[in-house]
Amino acid sequence: GGFYRAYHVVQGIDEIIPVDVFLPGCPPTPEALIDAIMKIQLIAQSGNGRPRPAVCRPPGCEKPYKHKSLNKWYAAGLDLQSSLEETDSSIVQRLKEKFAEEILRVESLRDEISITLRKEKIRQICQFLKEDAELDFDMLSDLCGVDYLGRTPRFEVVYNLYSVKKKHRVRLKVPLDENELFLSSVVTVWQGANWFEREAFDLFGIVFDEHPNLTNILTHHRFRSNALRKDYDAGERFLLDRPLESLFKPKEIEKEMTQKDDPLGEEMVLNIGPSHPATHGTLRLQLILDGETIRRCRAEIGYLHRCFEKMSETHTYHQVIPYTDRLNYVSPFMNNVGYCMAVEKLLGIEVPPRARRIRLILSEFNRIIDHLVCIGANLVDLGALTNFWYFFRPREEVYTLMEACCGARLTHSYTRIGGLANDAPHDFKDQVEYLLKLIPKYMADVDTLITKNRIFIRRAKGISRVSAEDAIAWGWTGPCLRASGVEYDVRKAHPYCDYDEFEFDIPIDTGGDVYSRYLVRFEEMRQSMRIIRQAIDNMPDGAVITDDRRVALPPKDKVYNTIEGLMNHFKLIIDGITPPRGEVYSCIEAANGELGFYIVSDGTKNPYRIKVRPPCFAIYQAIDKIMEGHLVADLVAALGSLNIVAGELDR
Repeated sequence: GGFYRAYHVVQGIDEIIPVDVFLPGCPPTPEALIDAIMKIQLIAQSGNGRPRPAVCRPPGCEKPYKHKSLNKWYAAGLDLQSSLEETDSSIVQRLKEKFAEEILRVESLRDEISITLRKEKIRQICQFLKEDAELDFDMLSDLCGVDYLGRTPRFEVVYNLYSVKKKHRVRLKVPLDENELFLSSVVTVWQGANWFEREAFDLFGIVFDEHPNLTNILTHHRFRSNALRKDYDAGERFLLDRPLESLFKPKEIEKEMTQKDDPLGEEMVLNIGPSHPATHGTLRLQLILDGETIRRCRAEIGYLHRCFEKMSETHTYHQVIPYTDRLNYVSPFMNNVGYCMAVEKLLGIEVPPRARRIRLILSEFNRIIDHLVCIGANLVDLGALTNFWYFFRPREEVYTLMEACCGARLTHSYTRIGGLANDAPHDFKDQVEYLLKLIPKYMADVDTLITKNRIFIRRAKGISRVSAEDAIAWGWTGPCLRASGVEYDVRKAHPYCDYDEFEFDIPIDTGGDVYSRYLVRFEEMRQSMRIIRQAIDNMPDGAVITDDRRVALPPKDKVYNTIEGLMNHFKLIIDGITPPRGEVYSCIEAANGELGFYIVSDGTKNPYRIKVRPPCFAIYQAIDKIMEGHLVADLVAALGSLNIVAGELDR
């Protein structure tokens, strides 16, 4: 299937279990099957099993499959900037006053500003953009690499910056030559650059000078290549035969463990996860402890890395939609919406009002069930199981609504570029009304049990407290940021899907701890129901997919009865959607925060580059700092309150 040629998948059981004869393919070809039967007969007659398996392939395919046209699209050397227009703005003017000689180019597409800079002073430029009172770019939303194979310079590092107070964005791009992949780290400017720079190092081989811990992050420590380079074969794999025993450097352990020679000392290194209920099977943490107190904490991720971004480059724009379901699989519909909005922005198309309204209603229901699972699972980890059962009932009922709309309960793939796959069912309003009456009852039960519960308050208040300044510096968004007192919500700051037409409040709290995150999520569910009530009472009629034939399939009667409809259908299926050359960044307010998609188009039917900005990636990287000085039991409470969804985190 779609996951087959991917560097994270082991292709054959022969690589795990020693077998006598291995047949590739599912199902194998008849020729390979006959060949395998003959080989197994010879082995049986000889009485000796083989130490290494015999790999049976059809005649003429003795060598492993390789893409014959791997570099076909890239050989000419892409210059994606040629389609962008020169622009000017106050941001550009302010930057020109200080660093005019460092600016190589300024472009604009879809009201987004991109500034290409020389690499020598990138740290000073970033520091200026952050500290300048007029610009105030206090948050690094995202950082990624792009490989323009065949072009000189070959690589680019892309910084997407945001000002929480000023509510404006800018994109910085730094070209790097293939033989000089060195760039100054900006971790000292924004703490949140830490893991993003590690990801660019891991997947592209870009070295960030003075980075505190520049190691692989999504691929394992024995992965000996850079998977997102264009000349890397997606099917090439490096097997991990043993885990990394220590996440700390020897000097770090020696510095922290001062009592190692004391027979009565209580210092130790403790491993938690990934096979642990509190880490939900995919997260690994290593602690340096003094008794029960955490001196140092370090996280290892990537156990659920499925190379979403690499696979997106080998599929058409529409074929990427099912992959987005697997990002945050707790609220998958919002992933669908976020991705389709990014492609729609690239194409410059408008979604019909009814499709926008259905997207909004289902997104808010997905936000509710995401918060239900987050709070319920967090309480289970703390020993309060009853609440989990209360919250699972409304979650299943929301899944029933999703199933009525698209036929699937968990992975929906309901959106289409330009709208939706089909209209909502005829009783859509009745089902929504039923949920609006059902959900508050279960919320009230949990509210009564937990909100003023002394045990929960003692476990939650003051744990993993984060200030507003630190939360912004780490790149936090969503409920975790609002629990630290920052009133930033994409739905209010940059409305989409007609959110600006509805009245709702942005819940905030100033505690910045586990308890505050619980309160914010609880109130957000109430506000989501408030939005849904207004939306369902003003449901527009009409189409649910754009009539732009560059994007949407024509109606079946046109396909069957007109040559124009038949050819339109044929071209869209065979050639796919072909957006213009260019790049966009689009984001939505997902359940965990700002879910962004940075897309680079080369004008063909496949995305040239897709970079996901997963909200919990920026949040989880702070776990090292926020747990120092707390107890091991507090780690369990804090981890659940951050709502780390491994599919979104690892992609």
